[in-house]
Amino acid sequence: MSDSTKPLQTRTRFTLIQKLIVSYVAMLFLTTTALAFSVMGLYSLNRTAKEIAKTDLFIIDSANRLRESMLAQERIAGKYAILKSDEFKLLYSQRQSEFLAILGEIGQRDNNGLFRSLVARYDAYRKEIERAFAASTTEPLPAKKEADAVVSLIEDLSSSRQKLLGKKLAEADRREADTVKLTLFLAFSGFILAVTVAALNVHSISTSIRKLKKGMHRIAEGDFDYDPQIPIGDEIGALAEDFSRMGKKLKELEQISLDASPLTRLPGNIAIERVLNKLLQSGEPFAVCYADLDNFKAYNDRYGYIKASEVIKLTAELIHDTVRELAGGNAFVGHVGGDDFVMVVAAERGGSLCEAVIKRFDDFIRNHYSAEDLARGAIEGVDRYGVSRTFPIMSISVAVVISQQGEFTSAVQIAKAAADIKDLLKKSPGSNYLINRRRNPR
Repeated sequence: MSDSTKPLQTRTRFTLIQKLIVSYVAMLFLTTTALAFSVMGLYSLNRTAKEIAKTDLFIIDSANRLRESMLAQERIAGKYAILKSDEFKLLYSQRQSEFLAILGEIGQRDNNGLFRSLVARYDAYRKEIERAFAASTTEPLPAKKEADAVVSLIEDLSSSRQKLLGKKLAEADRREADTVKLTLFLAFSGFILAVTVAALNVHSISTSIRKLKKGMHRIAEGDFDYDPQIPIGDEIGALAEDFSRMGKKLKELEQISLDASPLTRLPGNIAIERVLNKLLQSGEPFAVCYADLDNFKAYNDRYGYIKASEVIKLTAELIHDTVRELAGGNAFVGHVGGDDFVMVVAAERGGSLCEAVIKRFDDFIRNHYSAEDLARGAIEGVDRYGVSRTFPIMSISVAVVISQQGEFTSAVQIAKAAADIKDLLKKSPGSNYLINRRRNPR
């Protein structure tokens, strides 16, 4: 895979939070939709049930009552024809009012063609009965035919409504089945989605954790360049990036630790060169202060290596504390080796730092000589050529190189310039420092 495609993958990859949000939104949508369909189905069934109870069942029941009322009217009319009692007229009138009331209630709910035919036929029947009552004849009532027609229409009305009721019930059953199926499908889909997302997330997280755990073991074994190969884009990917950066940092720290002086624990030559090259690449001006202890060999011969090592260690602490105090946290202190130290600070802080280091060192070093040697101001010893000489109390010389942009191209050039300055300083007694080729005696 080319590097040009990686940014696109990074942009299109969801984080864990986004995955969870999207999955939960999808599950919530499916669950809400299932609930909505279920509620709508129940509402539709309830509305159908109300419509059936209010219209269909009412009309069917009313049709039965109409039929009973019509048959009762026929019986009363027949008895009147025989007995000619006005009491039967009153009973007929009551039944007729009952019939008309029921007919009116049906008309309010279903005023279709069959209903209108029923009204017309009953009106014809009623007129025939009224004429028969007015004639007071003993002949059989001529309204039998009309009565039979009214009863037949009532039965047709009941039958048609029963058929319509059957269709509505069948449609309600179908809608109920469809609602149940769709609700179950949506609910099951939401469940499957939840299980799938949970399984994928668990698998992804557990796999990444195993890779990170393996990476930790590899780093513990010293393989600081190990890549856990976890795709970036989500939180675990970001953690993997931090993990890789941690490995690189540990590698750098290990190199610094291996390079550091076992006595002073200050960074050694590799770290010093890295810092100088980094500053040279930045182009920012800086000061490199090379500090060297004068007459250290004579002190070592006089007081022994243990006492001399203590002086080296305490001098390193003195320089480190002074740099941190005066030059800030971005300054650097290194131990080249032996009695040589390096301080890298901002260009404008070189002079003041050297003065502070020299003053503190001169006060400090007197505590490590005997009263006799301090009274003489020197010790007897042998130089590197085997010649007996008198050596003054130990002092410190600091060669300062100011690096401006483009003046130096490598740490080697800076070291050579500092060595030239230090050669000049060695010719002067006591502690002193020199910035480039300008001497600043104490």
